[in-house]
Amino acid sequence: MLDISIVQQIAQTVRSNVARVIVGKDEVIDLLLVALFCEGHVLLEDVPGIGKTTLAKTLARSIGANFQRIQFTPDLLPSDITGVSIYNQETQHFEYRAGPIMSQLLLADEINRAGPRTQSALLEAMEERQVTVDGVTRALPYPFLVLATQNPVELEGTFPLPEAQVDRFLMRLSLGYPSREEERQILRRFRTANPLVELSAVISTDELRHANQICRAVFVHPVLEDYLLDLVAATRNHPSFALGVSPRGSLAIYRTMQALAAVRGRTYVIPEDIKTLAAPVLAHRLAPSMDARLHGQSTQQVLTSLLNETPVPVEEIWSQSP
Repeated sequence: MLDISIVQQIAQTVRSNVARVIVGKDEVIDLLLVALFCEGHVLLEDVPGIGKTTLAKTLARSIGANFQRIQFTPDLLPSDITGVSIYNQETQHFEYRAGPIMSQLLLADEINRAGPRTQSALLEAMEERQVTVDGVTRALPYPFLVLATQNPVELEGTFPLPEAQVDRFLMRLSLGYPSREEERQILRRFRTANPLVELSAVISTDELRHANQICRAVFVHPVLEDYLLDLVAATRNHPSFALGVSPRGSLAIYRTMQALAAVRGRTYVIPEDIKTLAAPVLAHRLAPSMDARLHGQSTQQVLTSLLNETPVPVEEIWSQSP
């Protein structure tokens, strides 16, 4: 019997701990937990000052993860990320000096300010959980999560992320501005001290690994698989898209809808899970066609249209095999 309450309890524990620092943003926090349970990476795209860095530090402390931050700049080198081998004259051997990539939660701050060569230093780590320096491959610790940030407004001095790297992000999220009352709470909460200083870990690595295994066992009805595949095929055939969802993207939304169902206390997926995750998981993987750009159509608008056009399966019992 699948004990989904374990995932629920872990999610609630981490959510409550993060809420001691972050005001509101429950939906974003839940999606971050989904990414954590799926061992996926997240691209936080929003204007400066919203709290992206604070959120990353808060999540790292809540799960007891080793946290490292890289400030991406145009002069950043790949070796500044992956580390470098230095010759030791005493031992007459090369010794590996680890870079910040050898961490559990890596904040890639303003990732689009580094050049393509430096950005590509993350590709192997994000996909294969390993890093190769001077021909020697080293495994990364568990869990390994990249939280990258970028400013969607300021484009001067930035380099667009290549499609291969964008596709490696499980989700793209945006925090957005707080409401008036939420901002009032922020002012009062940070008035005398930073609550992040007193934050401690509330779950262990073993608990997180167990939650990952439970999420993988969440049931997906074959009819919902067809619904997902219909949606993916529609992105590949739609004239507004020059680039549709890749098989990596299909697998990404499949795993995230399993994890979201578990976070919400279900042992099975329902159509609403797919609808909730379509934008954060699929939108950044789509490239608009030239015609769509000329007509001012955004990727989000076309994806929403496809969701409305794709027939939603009607099934009363999603928890049972056909």
